[in-house]
Amino acid sequence: MSRLPIVLLVALLLAGCATPRPAASPTELMLAAPPDAALEAAAEALMAGGYVVRHADASLGRLEAVFSRWPGYRVLVRVEARGEGSQLALTATRGGRVLPPSTLELLTAEIAARLAASD
Repeated sequence: MSRLPIVLLVALLLAGCATPRPAASPTELMLAAPPDAALEAAAEALMAGGYVVRHADASLGRLEAVFSRWPGYRVLVRVEARGEGSQLALTATRGGRVLPPSTLELLTAEIAARLAASD
């Protein structure tokens, strides 16, 4: 009988370890460009920065890229049409852990600069 409370205590402690990670809040960028151009600019900016685009689908508005060397970042880009322009949402992860939005500031600036230069 004395084992039951110990087993229950261990089970409760282990159950607390299995909580899911909070959802990533993406870095969002509103652009005056159409979704196809925004996705293309994002792909170009990522490739120029040393990323390898693994998957890209303009019809779904999705792009996944990974950093070609250590420390192994992964960036997921989603684009949606918003009126005349588009909304770009970027999420960065490393080792399955979500990175803070500040990690993507240079990338978002590069994407906006590429779109401004193409106008």
